[in-house]
Order: sequence, then C-alpha cells, then structure tokens
Amino acid sequence: MTLERDADPTDDRHETFTERMDRNWDELLQELRVTQTGAQILTGFLLTLPFQQRFAELDDYQRTLYLVLVVLAAVATALIVAPVSLHRALFRRRMKAELVGAANWFARAGLLVLALVLAGGPMLLFDIVVSRTAGWVVGGAVLVMLVACWWVLPRVIARRARV
Repeated sequence: MTLERDADPTDDRHETFTERMDRNWDELLQELRVTQTGAQILTGFLLTLPFQQRFAELDDYQRTLYLVLVVLAAVATALIVAPVSLHRALFRRRMKAELVGAANWFARAGLLVLALVLAGGPMLLFDIVVSRTAGWVVGGAVLVMLVACWWVLPRVIARRARV
C-alpha cells in the first residue's frame, strides 16, 4: 500500500496504516501499564484483609461485598493484563490491527470492572466505619464521579473538538 492510500486524511501525521497501528498499540500499552499497576496493588491489598483482626467482625453483607470486590478486582486485573497474553499469542503474525482492536476492548472492559471496585472499596469502608447508608451514599458518589470523569467528560471534549 502507498502512503497516500494508507494515511488517515483527517490528521496531519502522514503515517501508514501499519505505523498508525504501531502507535496505537504503543499508546494503549502505556495506558495499560498505569492501570495494571493500580489494579494489581488494589487486588493485593484486598487479598490481605482477611488476615486482619477485625475481619472476623464483618457481618454477612460486608463479607459478601468484600468477596465480590475481590472477584471484581481479580477480573479487572485479568482483563487489563489480557492484551499482553494476546500479544504473545499473535506476535509476528501481522495482526496488529486485530490486536489493537481486541486490546482496546479488554482495556475498556477492565476499566469498567475497575470502576466498580474503586466505588465498592469506599462503600465497604464507610459501611464498616459509619453505617450502611453512608456506604451506599459514598459508593454511589464515587461511581458517579468515575462515570463523569471516564465516560461523560471524554464525550464532551470530543463533541467540542468537532464543533
């Protein structure tokens, strides 16, 4: 393919399709590195909680919420790390576009699940320390903030850029 046929006419990069896929993959990897570290630390922290003295004092609701958070944290971590495994499986097969597309899906799914963990953690904490109602309020507020920052704001910025 020629540069003219491959280049995206809507930008000024003048890159081939392959160069664009390489750049997209590199950018996605940078995002995943940041997210992966946070997800793994959060998962590790959650895994240590049962070994704390007060863990035995949790009621059934709190214990269930905790277990749901552990599973969600593990799922988020697995989704965020999945593109690395996929890259290994597809390495040197000239499937960069498919890899970028699949990795993008895994990253979005991982962020969605991570948002639930990030809202659920404070929910559990406030439930234990203050009250069940406070837990729901704080968990809901964190979730609303995450939706605003991670979903609404990017769409607002993209819409303004098109105008």
